[in-house]
Amino acid sequence: MLDFNHQPTLSEKLTALIDSALQTENQAQTPRNYLGASRLGVACDRALQYEFTNTAVDEGRTFTGRTLRIFAAGHVFEDLAINWLRQAGFDLYTETMSGGQFGFAAVDGRLCGHVDGVLAGGPESIGNSYPALWECKSLNAKSWKDTVKRGVTLSKPVYAAQIALYQAYMEEQIPGIASNPALFTAINKDTAELYFEWVPFNGELAQRASDRGVRVIQSTDAGELLPRISKDPAHYECKFCSWQDRCWQGGA
Repeated sequence: MLDFNHQPTLSEKLTALIDSALQTENQAQTPRNYLGASRLGVACDRALQYEFTNTAVDEGRTFTGRTLRIFAAGHVFEDLAINWLRQAGFDLYTETMSGGQFGFAAVDGRLCGHVDGVLAGGPESIGNSYPALWECKSLNAKSWKDTVKRGVTLSKPVYAAQIALYQAYMEEQIPGIASNPALFTAINKDTAELYFEWVPFNGELAQRASDRGVRVIQSTDAGELLPRISKDPAHYECKFCSWQDRCWQGGA
């Protein structure tokens, strides 16, 4: 029941102002003109096409201010993790000598990825070989606990595909990075607990992800709409998709 007598609190007023500013800033950003390699582990090929072509999301599916604040907090956690690992004795690089982020481009620059960091060395007690890819994520408590329990490959297949693909494509720039396990770092946003996992290179997974990226790009160029993940619009992946209405209203 609506309360027409409700007067916004100070918190509600300021939050609304902040969220409005964040949404305005987000909408003013230049859209990507490439397929993000970090997305190639998502479930649905058609959703990737919509993302690749910057197709407008359904009404009401744009990022809320709260979501944008969560994204921003994730960047802060990553900065914290960088400092913590360096203090622990890791030789961690997050920028190239020219000052840009480590990354790669393929398929004439239409498939791109940006790497969180590269480990050039670490504490002797850890015993890994270098160079090694570093990938960091911040997760809520439930998601973090599942990752700890099952490991990144089973719990977070999107991240696993991202890591494998990055190792494969970065090998030319940084020889040896695909030979050594990547260090996956997960931060529990609720408790600040840390989870680390060495992830060996999975060449088969990297190839599948790369092939998928090429397929999405080529199919889009040809005007071919790739299949949905499900034949049921009530499928849980479809229910949370930003393009659910657009995808199913056409009936294809």
